[in-house]
Amino acid sequence: MLKTPAHTFMRVLPWLTLGATLLFAFGKKLAGSRKSVIEHEATGSALAAATFFQLAVAVYGGYFGGGMGIVMLAMLAVLGMTDIHAMNALKTVMGFVINGVAVVAFVVAGAIYWKQGIVMIVGGILGGYVGAHYAQKVPQVWIRAFVVLVGAGMTVYFFWKSY
Repeated sequence: MLKTPAHTFMRVLPWLTLGATLLFAFGKKLAGSRKSVIEHEATGSALAAATFFQLAVAVYGGYFGGGMGIVMLAMLAVLGMTDIHAMNALKTVMGFVINGVAVVAFVVAGAIYWKQGIVMIVGGILGGYVGAHYAQKVPQVWIRAFVVLVGAGMTVYFFWKSY
């Protein structure tokens, strides 16, 4: 992100969010009756595919975090997870690690505006805590619908801004 021209990235971004939204929306159908790679014992090839998929998500997330949560939820859906609360918990842990590595890279590069960054950190922690608390009380089908609506909205917005 530090070296790529913004217009190049803005051409790719809408397609990434569209793909992630569709993968999340139809992940259950793609997974079929297969047991979750995450929640059950997995074959070596399934584990390798899951690892590669998460590596791609981590590279994308380290490059540009926007929509990364939807991309991770899509990956988990395709891998057979169905409990949105468990998916959100795993997504949060993986996102923390991905963003932590990216933050270190941005700090080393001197690309942080600390005044704004501190506000974002505090807002992210508070929002994550409050959001997780209330998300546990909402039916899973509502959360799934919300994620698809947000993904669709982001996709439309990014297509509108980039073309």
